[in-house]
Amino acid sequence: MSIFMQTLLFMLAVMFGGVLVLIIKQKTNLKFLLSFSGGFLLTIIFTHILPEAYKEIETTGFFILLGFFLQLVLEYFSKGAEHGHTHTNGSAIKVHFPLAVFISLSIHAFVEAIPINHASHHAHGLYWGVFVHKIPVAVALKIILDASGVSKRMSWTYLALFGIMAPLGLFFGDWLVHNFEISFGWLLATAIGMFFHVATTIIFESSEGHKINLYKLLAILAGFGIGIWIG
Repeated sequence: MSIFMQTLLFMLAVMFGGVLVLIIKQKTNLKFLLSFSGGFLLTIIFTHILPEAYKEIETTGFFILLGFFLQLVLEYFSKGAEHGHTHTNGSAIKVHFPLAVFISLSIHAFVEAIPINHASHHAHGLYWGVFVHKIPVAVALKIILDASGVSKRMSWTYLALFGIMAPLGLFFGDWLVHNFEISFGWLLATAIGMFFHVATTIIFESSEGHKINLYKLLAILAGFGIGIWIG
């Protein structure tokens, strides 16, 4: 797939997430979407990306831990928007534009896209993992933006800016590989750590009391199935 098509699909995924906010009125439906995304991400991690990362470098495990920690730091600022936490109740986000949330989500999107086109024969699975992940994140970000009091026009503008972060990561990855002798193994492993934190948190926090009901279990299994099929 050309980088132009990858960029277009990333942008469409983010915009589709924004449109879903207008369609999805019940929070329960968003949780089903998040459950599917969590199952899909875990499948991509364990069946496609993780085996590839361990072939690249011996210190893969350390960089996975680094990615996990990086995601913890980003979530300190984003308040968990990567896995569907909107925190729009009470006084969490009401008036001011949530700049820290926007920046942390943008960094997350940029970093996870850098190794996509340099993950050997598993690049296909990594790309679709990031693609599917973009939709629920865009849903959460749009909800936060709407609740923060920004205008509808600015809300869509910020969502579009978020949408270009993954394509920028793609281009940055290509720039690195064309200008420097660099192994993408450590970047791939870092992305795995970020993915793993997000995916597991999605699965456990998409249900009240950390309990999985039948419908969410089916959504997770659907994510498993699609992830295996795409690979």
